[in-house]
Amino acid sequence: MENITHIKENQHRFFDSGKTKDINFRLKQLDILENGLLKHEQAMLDALKKDLNKSAFEAFLAEFGMILEEIRHVKRRLKSWARPKRVPTPFTLFGAKSRIYSEPYGVVLIISPWNYPMYLTFGPLIGAIAAGNCAIVKPSELVPTVSGVLHDMLADMFPEEYVAVIEGDAETSKALLEEKFDYIFFTGSTQIGRSVMQQAAKHLTPVTLELGGKSPCIVDETADISLTAKRVVWGKCLNAGQTCIAPDYLYVHESVKEKFVDELKTNITKLYSDDPLANGNWPSIVNERHFDRLLQLIEGESVVAGGRSNREKRSIEPTLLDHVSWESPVMQEEIFGPILPILTFSSIEDAITQVKTQAKPLALYLFSNDKATQDEVLRSISFGGGCINDTIYHIATPHLPFGGVGDSGIGAYHGRSSFDLFSHRKSILKQTNLFDLPFRYPTMKNGLALMRFIFTRGKKPNNRTNPN
Repeated sequence: MENITHIKENQHRFFDSGKTKDINFRLKQLDILENGLLKHEQAMLDALKKDLNKSAFEAFLAEFGMILEEIRHVKRRLKSWARPKRVPTPFTLFGAKSRIYSEPYGVVLIISPWNYPMYLTFGPLIGAIAAGNCAIVKPSELVPTVSGVLHDMLADMFPEEYVAVIEGDAETSKALLEEKFDYIFFTGSTQIGRSVMQQAAKHLTPVTLELGGKSPCIVDETADISLTAKRVVWGKCLNAGQTCIAPDYLYVHESVKEKFVDELKTNITKLYSDDPLANGNWPSIVNERHFDRLLQLIEGESVVAGGRSNREKRSIEPTLLDHVSWESPVMQEEIFGPILPILTFSSIEDAITQVKTQAKPLALYLFSNDKATQDEVLRSISFGGGCINDTIYHIATPHLPFGGVGDSGIGAYHGRSSFDLFSHRKSILKQTNLFDLPFRYPTMKNGLALMRFIFTRGKKPNNRTNPN
């Protein structure tokens, strides 16, 4: 606890020096971050392989590549984002000028999860650095090798008074949350997110919560069945389903269900072989507790593909569950594993109604070639973000903000949204001294009449009573 307080106080002193507010300083730190990632590339790939059995291909696809793209995107635009923005001023304030200044919060806390430990650490850190903050990073203890590499990487790149990594278990996170930070960014489960928000409320600290939920994948009768199945299998099986935006359950039109299930089976074999447990690149479940939890969700259900597991490897095959009901155990919690329950609907209106009875999801995926259906789903269902005719890829563009709504999160980041998230937008009105409009002062003769004329644009008051 004393060490945490010491680091935080040193960071506050460094922030108060004003050094991090300099745009050239921020750009230099982003260069250091980019070069440091490339320098420590192999160490991180080895750590991801050891903790999660994540292949180099998947690590580059879903972690390294997107981090590097995000850094380059931010560097190209940071000077423009950081300039004070002039905004219109009402005629009633004639002579004044209005500007918005983006200023950093100060010292921010970033608590990252285990499933994408690189991407979900560096993603928010890029925004914190770009906005001019200092940061303390708490990586997940469930991936100890990755956590150690993150510590060594960031210690090699930055002084501790600027960016620091504090490793430890849940007690360490609890101790961090006892401290008063200027901003907290948390990625993890909804349950823990509630606790983070409660702790932040004690200090009135603003928070971003990137959570999860049961993200639906809706397939209607107009979808390209073969291509849809391929994209659904890929999205579900990325990181063995341990992805907060993975399709959590499949909601398919009854008229194409049988054909679609056959295509799912075909694509599981094509993409991951007929024996994924023997595939050296099939990711592991993070620990035995999660492994056992997933096996319990399969138990008693109708398994139409997969279902086998290997405890020694903490590995579970891509598994399809048919004849699932909304009351099934697998539909009562976020799955976070390679299990895909299949439900059917008869009309898109029924599907929309049913999805709306659930908590607002982090993602939604709709496969349909009908424009009216696409518009109806987007208009009717509230969710964080998603894709039409694809899965996962909405997270890959820095031009789209990423975040949840309701139970699935608060706040959004990526690209410009990350800069804005970690910046306080300070509003400034600069008044002229060349003249002074008199109508705001109570000494002005006929001031009320003039104000009424200005604010009502000359409209006369309507004194008629409402007959209702």
